Amino acid sequence: MSELATGQRSPSNHLLRRDVRFLGNILGEVLVHQGGRELLEHVEKIREMSKALRAEYLPELYDGFINTVKTLEPEIRHQVIRAFAIYFQLVNIAEQNHRIRRKRDYERSTGEAVQPGSIESVIQDLKEKKLEVDEVRNMLTDISLELVMTAHPTEATRRDVLDIHKRIADEVMELDNPNLTYREREKLREKLLNEVLTLWQTDELRDRKPTVLDEVRNGMYFFHETLFEVLPDVYEELERCLEKYYPEVSWHVPTYLRFGSWIGGDRDGNPSVTAEVTWKTLHMQRNLVIYKYENIIRELSRQLSFSTTIVNVTDELLGSIREDNANVELRTVEAWTNDKEPYRVKLRYMLQKLKNMREDEFKGTKQRYNTVADLISDIQILDRSLRHHFADFVANSYLKKFVRQVELFGFHLAALDVRQHSKEHENAMTELLSKAGVTSNYAELNEQDKISLLNGLLESDGSIWNDKIELSDSSKECLDVYHTIYKAQQEFGNGCITSYLISMSEAASDILEVMVFAKEAGLFRRDENGKIVSTLQAAPLFETIDDLHEAPAIMETLFKLPIYRECLTAMGDLHEIMLGYSDSNKDGGMVTANWELRVALNDLTQTAKAHGVRLKFFHGRGGALGRGGMPLNRSILAQPPHTIGGGIKITEQGEVLSSRYSMKGIAYRSLEQATGALITGAYLSQYSEHKSSIETQWEEIMRGISIDAQTKYQDLIFRDPDFMTFFKESTPLPEVGELNIGSRPSKRKGSDRFEDLRAIPWVFAWTQSRYLLPAWYAAGTAFQTYVNGDVERLETLRTMYREYSFFRSLLDNLQMALGKADLMIARQYAGMIEDGTIKDRIFTQIEEEYAKTTEMILTITGQEDILDNVPVIQESIRLRNPYVDPLSYMQVQLLTELRALRSQNGDDAELLREVLLTINGIAAGLRNTG
Repeated sequence: MSELATGQRSPSNHLLRRDVRFLGNILGEVLVHQGGRELLEHVEKIREMSKALRAEYLPELYDGFINTVKTLEPEIRHQVIRAFAIYFQLVNIAEQNHRIRRKRDYERSTGEAVQPGSIESVIQDLKEKKLEVDEVRNMLTDISLELVMTAHPTEATRRDVLDIHKRIADEVMELDNPNLTYREREKLREKLLNEVLTLWQTDELRDRKPTVLDEVRNGMYFFHETLFEVLPDVYEELERCLEKYYPEVSWHVPTYLRFGSWIGGDRDGNPSVTAEVTWKTLHMQRNLVIYKYENIIRELSRQLSFSTTIVNVTDELLGSIREDNANVELRTVEAWTNDKEPYRVKLRYMLQKLKNMREDEFKGTKQRYNTVADLISDIQILDRSLRHHFADFVANSYLKKFVRQVELFGFHLAALDVRQHSKEHENAMTELLSKAGVTSNYAELNEQDKISLLNGLLESDGSIWNDKIELSDSSKECLDVYHTIYKAQQEFGNGCITSYLISMSEAASDILEVMVFAKEAGLFRRDENGKIVSTLQAAPLFETIDDLHEAPAIMETLFKLPIYRECLTAMGDLHEIMLGYSDSNKDGGMVTANWELRVALNDLTQTAKAHGVRLKFFHGRGGALGRGGMPLNRSILAQPPHTIGGGIKITEQGEVLSSRYSMKGIAYRSLEQATGALITGAYLSQYSEHKSSIETQWEEIMRGISIDAQTKYQDLIFRDPDFMTFFKESTPLPEVGELNIGSRPSKRKGSDRFEDLRAIPWVFAWTQSRYLLPAWYAAGTAFQTYVNGDVERLETLRTMYREYSFFRSLLDNLQMALGKADLMIARQYAGMIEDGTIKDRIFTQIEEEYAKTTEMILTITGQEDILDNVPVIQESIRLRNPYVDPLSYMQVQLLTELRALRSQNGDDAELLREVLLTINGIAAGLRNTG
């Protein structure tokens, strides 16, 4: 296959073009080898026709293209689909490699110059602003960012395929090695040919839905491959920069950046996530982190060959070895027989203590590490001894990073969040209180009575549940989770689970119910002095527009309850609140969701501040634009600076995981930029001026625009009786549910109601059909309604785009969505709608809104074309489209055939398989799923 060129024109881009051409040619060889010259000719013909059609739309060319696609024999069609899909996989690999190459080229060419967006550029900026050491230290103490891998991935690629991708990426990167001989280069080409052939012969579709534990393993892959090494490297770079610009003190940066996970803890709508699965998840995570520590210790044992015949080690180290010798039996680890090499002797005992952590019989004994502090203490004994005989280079190179890894990953790898729907808690509480004789029907109480009852239960010393009360399986499972959390905190440390997220939080009672259940399990209690001890926080998730409106009042109610306020004091006066970008967007549209989330952030922060509480906001962003997706550093800087003081959590899911964290170089750059954004945000929150009067005026304007956008959006989505018919029939929504990409059902209930459809398949289906409707619809009408032909109002919006960061970010995200959308292709999908009247009416409405939104954005920004402000992305989309188009046209044809067959109660497994292959291919081509 021929090259997909790049629109970028930097000096090193010829290397990207070289790599794409190289991989494309190899794929061409594989196609000929596997399907004959005829297969390659079919692929090339379709590709050339698609490119020509994009260059100039001609009816006869279009008819010929459609005819070529439609007349493909099923076997050839199947292979053509796979050829385009795999080609995109290879292009994506080349582009990811090129990102790493560009960073290295920059660093090589600029020498000691500081790269924009780097950690050093941010610290240098603080120094230039004349911040003192204590100010910087205080700032670093306050910042916090937790990136949370989610339990509902939109990643459409199998782990086996990603493994092949990684091998291809490593080998392509080796092409840059100038020392390769001709024969070595040929051998490298042979290896790549083998890998692409393996990729061709590997099934990219899962034969079953992954289990929750499969998903756990998939998430842990990124810790194993990249994060365990890269995360401490980011800390090391920050400390290097601090020591360079603030050399008067020694720096050990507090833990400000870490990863968490929902995988194995998120039970909202997923009955497969049980208390037992959560317990197994924590064990799997601990086994991985112990395995990583064991490998480090083995490597240290090879490195630390220091002999007491030459150096003097500390008495502390020798005393530690004597203590281990008295308490630790080397059962599965061979003793080090040369007692002149004390580091190796000590490391053998450390290795045995780690291994013993897998055995319950050693729990609580000196034969194992019972706390993270115990392991860090042993590492620091080694560190102090090395520095004692001036081997500080060795200590800095090996032990400093080891300490940081233990601080970051503990014995639990990543904090596991638990999430459940508020209705499940209410159901369980209703049954428990009825059978305990407290109240006959809790669910029917009004909100004030619920709060009064739950508050009393929290204040009381007694327990509600006992062995004599028989609960239904669902209620028992609901309560078992809390007992599992308690047991987990005892086994893995309190940090293993600290947050319990409540989906669809609509009232204060939703949060109090979780606190009562936590009390039942011992996670909330009073100590012997009457002081509250709480090791689990109930974190509300506000998702819909109405819930965002009610959120400040709900939190105000909670803050005024003395027992709840005492609980917060026990947790450092910090409260976590999650805001849902997916459901708010689905509920109110892109413009309204973004505005209402911003309003909620500000209002909640003010409410908490009035009660002396800091808030940690958890931003539930998806990977796609319609679910709040954007680069990590931009998502941090998009927050109002004064709302980040208590820390930030952000979901990382689906294709975001593989695109950000599958390669060390890209993972490092993403986390480096995130660190820079976090420090910049912290600086702005402390030192920037207060909101100006003009910004207050802009907020009023945005409020009106948001109301108009919501009305326009909901007129179509909620109030048009034919909309769901249009959506289901003009997108691959029904078939997306058959693509085995996640363990969780696509609907919260077994209904066809729009309200019960999850946001992920909602966005996924619109993306596949090239509408991208959730990411832009209704914006044009809202802007046009505000301007209403008034030149001064238009100029106000232009000023807002230049000077109001929120508005600029909003319009730039809208541009991205409009640029990726393609209504010419979407019209083909609309052709699948059986009722022509519905099709014409609603598609015309969408088409008109697309044109209106495009026109308004160009008028406000002053651009000639969408994405003129980011020509690299504009050109990338332009060049990718002709390669994605054939997959879209074939998907429409296949869906039409499959649905016609199914309407007659028939089915065709191969036809379905081809549909699913096009879904994978389009996802790879657009680099976006849901």
